[in-house]
Amino acid sequence: MTAKTNQIPSVWARREREAEQPALSRAAIVREAVAMLDAEGVEALSMRKLGARLNAGATSLYRHVATKDELMELAVDEVFGEMAVPPAGDPDWRGPVAEAARSFRATAVRHPWLASVLGQAGLAYLGPNLMSFTERLAALFTAADFAEPGKAIDTLLFYVIGVGSTEAAWLTTVARSGETEADFVARLMPAAHQAAEGRDRLVSGAADIDAAADPAAAREAKFRYGLEVVLDGLALRRGDASR
Repeated sequence: MTAKTNQIPSVWARREREAEQPALSRAAIVREAVAMLDAEGVEALSMRKLGARLNAGATSLYRHVATKDELMELAVDEVFGEMAVPPAGDPDWRGPVAEAARSFRATAVRHPWLASVLGQAGLAYLGPNLMSFTERLAALFTAADFAEPGKAIDTLLFYVIGVGSTEAAWLTTVARSGETEADFVARLMPAAHQAAEGRDRLVSGAADIDAAADPAAAREAKFRYGLEVVLDGLALRRGDASR
């Protein structure tokens, strides 16, 4: 008796069905899902609500996307198409890698749900945009003579995803307050200073935050500092697979 082959539970592992309604394509569904995720977050996304926004029943959506998990795979891959990676070949590998990292972070800030769901996007990252992004990063590290470009990519992305998750959570909190980020920080600072009283090292850090006229610029400076540290560490492993 022939054993049944288990299909990979990923939208990329099955063929897309023909559309019954020409206006209702997989691409249209994904675009609307991304807009809904940006506006309302992962918890608010459902096939029923998405169908209502598209003037279609959930059953019609299921012809194109079998589950919410598949929809999230598609949404993740859609926004990966926004990320820029410079072509390989520049002798200064740090500049292009840093540009790719900044593009990833900017995309994660535009789509606050992204960083938190990356680990849930299927068992394998099979989407064409995500694979293209990873391939282009690998080309940068390979051209720069990294013996293990995959590990370099993981290290870089772990940092950027970590920062992106933190920033997305912070900006979501700010948005819920109804205030600008600057006003929210200004309102938060008295409590932060009070909590740091008697802790000299923390008082200094709180003063730095308080002195920042532009919180977005302060976040940018912190990201760039951390990114330089990561690139410094990667430079030590360049061309060395023994450690």
